[in-house]
Amino acid sequence: MGEVLAVCRVHQLLPDAGTVGVTAIDKRPVAGRVRAGRYGLYADVQADRANHGGEDQAVYAYAAEDAAFFEPELDREVTPGLFGENLRTGGLDVSGALVGERWRIGSAVLEVTQPRTPCATFARRLGSPPRWVRRFTEAGRTGAYLRVVEPGDLGAGDAVEVVSSPGHGVSVAGWFAAWNAGPSGFAEAARMAAALRAAADDGELRLSPDMESRTAKAVARA
Repeated sequence: MGEVLAVCRVHQLLPDAGTVGVTAIDKRPVAGRVRAGRYGLYADVQADRANHGGEDQAVYAYAAEDAAFFEPELDREVTPGLFGENLRTGGLDVSGALVGERWRIGSAVLEVTQPRTPCATFARRLGSPPRWVRRFTEAGRTGAYLRVVEPGDLGAGDAVEVVSSPGHGVSVAGWFAAWNAGPSGFAEAARMAAALRAAADDGELRLSPDMESRTAKAVARA
């Protein structure tokens, strides 16, 4: 069982060189309890819902343990919200969570949907460190996107209780590594994809559109 160390919402929209023109990646901790609903935390903003939002990416969680890994890499403190996360956790292997795993936090229940895919906006947020997207990808410390399956209130200090886990054994970090490994990972990605799709067919989980597309491609290219 882990713990929520900070709940973060957008502080302000920032100008960005990407196609949307602004980014809501500037998340900062807020006090008190926050409502988690269908599209994420109350009063939060998702500037680019096509790639970083919607029901299947409503909340982004990142572990303090993974953040600490990157501090020497970046030569700075990775404070809660710096990576654009809504939930900074402690004592929980967020990147190792299984796709479809469900967490109870406060009175809300959230379901792990997919890993975070780093982008140029993320790199710009950090001052464009050299090869940042590649470095983040290779580290495999992705954090996890979640959908809200039972709306409720949550806050810093709440326990993160894993209330159910599917039997397929595919973690967000494991899938992310296989998907990004190139030809050497095609067979493993196809194996994981088949396991995820079988679990979805059995009703153990609901794949996000992004995961539907990628698992289909992984099976087809093997």
